Amino acid sequence: MAKIERFEEIIAWQKGMELCDAVYTITLQENFAKDYALKDQIRKSAISIPSNISEGFERESNNQFIYFLVIAKASAGELRTQLYIAKNQKYISEEEFQKLKEQCLNVSKLISGFISYLRKKRKEKELSKLS
Repeated sequence: MAKIERFEEIIAWQKGMELCDAVYTITLQENFAKDYALKDQIRKSAISIPSNISEGFERESNNQFIYFLVIAKASAGELRTQLYIAKNQKYISEEEFQKLKEQCLNVSKLISGFISYLRKKRKEKELSKLS
């Protein structure tokens, strides 16, 4: 795997940004925009995903990066819950909900895969020190 030089190269970050843009778009809809608490919270959750990926990357430590990736993944779970709430309150359609939920699950899977990769590399590094 080629070395990642900038967080903007990370696919999970890119997809997280796309998800963030989509959340901002749906929260501009009239009924949704009036629910200030949910609108603000769902945006914060969406923002948290790419923000934590970039912050963890910039820490320049794999352990710190993994920690922030776990937080980003948790924010994706929080966002999914808020999407259910938005659907139940009829702020978004079933179609919008399904599309956003799929984007969210995709980002979560990408983050999980990245976490697994980094943990494997960390373990290999630790084992090589023992030999």
